[in-house]
Amino acid sequence: MAHAEPTRTDLCGSFAGTVAVDEGFPPPKGAGWLTGSTDRMKLGRCALLAAAMLLAACGDKPGPARTIAGADPARGLAVMERVGCAACHEIPGVEWPQGLAGPSLKGFGASPMIGGRFPNQPDVLTAWLIDAPSLAPETGMPSMPLTEAEARDVAAYLYTLDER
Repeated sequence: MAHAEPTRTDLCGSFAGTVAVDEGFPPPKGAGWLTGSTDRMKLGRCALLAAAMLLAACGDKPGPARTIAGADPARGLAVMERVGCAACHEIPGVEWPQGLAGPSLKGFGASPMIGGRFPNQPDVLTAWLIDAPSLAPETGMPSMPLTEAEARDVAAYLYTLDER
């Protein structure tokens, strides 16, 4: 039986049109699973393609600036200076001190994570700023004497720090 080149339908079955196949190039040696026709193979290929697309989407691409309704970045900077965040962190906009116990906050707004493990989203950041140990007991960051409004202002300032 002659070997037929895979079509888009062969690659993902009902997901036709989501993936293009280079015409004229046979699959590499040992890649027979790419040309199989069972539903299990199609599902496996679709899962592999979906995973590849998700990984590609995780690249270091600038997203839209995060904003917090009603929060004021200038007030946030003043709160950070008042409570002494720079005792532990290097903070753009704060000349002294330049703490080294915690990470630099330069580029924080472009970071996808808070504390290396939580998504960098306004509600998560606000909770982290008020009481980081409640989210991650092993963190070195202490609970801070901030109201919710102050934490939202601090978060608004941190989101302006998007250059690395």
